[in-house]
Amino acid sequence: MEYKYETHMHTSEGSACGVSSGAEQAQAYYDAGYTGIIITDHFFNGNSAVPRDLPWEERIEMFCRGYENAKKKGDAIGLAVFFGWEVNFNATEFLVYGLDKEWLLKHDDVLSWDVKEHYNRIKADGGMVIHAHPFREASYIKEIRLFPDFVDGVEVFNTANERMNPRFNANALQYARENGLPETGGTDSHNVKNTGGGMVFERKLHNIFDYMDAVYNHEGTVIKDV
Repeated sequence: MEYKYETHMHTSEGSACGVSSGAEQAQAYYDAGYTGIIITDHFFNGNSAVPRDLPWEERIEMFCRGYENAKKKGDAIGLAVFFGWEVNFNATEFLVYGLDKEWLLKHDDVLSWDVKEHYNRIKADGGMVIHAHPFREASYIKEIRLFPDFVDGVEVFNTANERMNPRFNANALQYARENGLPETGGTDSHNVKNTGGGMVFERKLHNIFDYMDAVYNHEGTVIKDV
């Protein structure tokens, strides 16, 4: 039996570019036959929907609503929903897994970290960092920057990238393999019309740590349907 998971997706509650709510996304992926999803809304140094002038605690509460609404819906319909986020360093973006709301509440200095410190601090607390769509070209990306020593894997197939230019994903795959880095795939969905990517595993993943272990062990198949 195969189990399908989305690893990179956004909600309207957490991401300014998000169109569909967490609950809507959960229902859409369930209807599409997925076993689980990972909500990865844009954090405050990216295209976040959260106002920047609020106290840190309020910002974190608002940021997590997309995930929490998706989780509530997922629990009701039988879809696993895990938590992550997408951080932005001058348009170089990374997916973070394995940490939670409580961790964010305790680290109100996270926005002051550079790429190296960010990776080291995330790893020290048991998290994982994946380079998202590393070769994407867009108006908001001034240059492509690679950090093979400060990531745990590479998103080698981003469905949104494939629709823009397949070369972006081809370059990511080559980069991952040249550096011996685990490979992941994600849809980068912002609305319910964009389901279809992610990864397929031969075992059910019960939590975010199962997903991380599977990636570290080079398990799973990247979905390349567009």
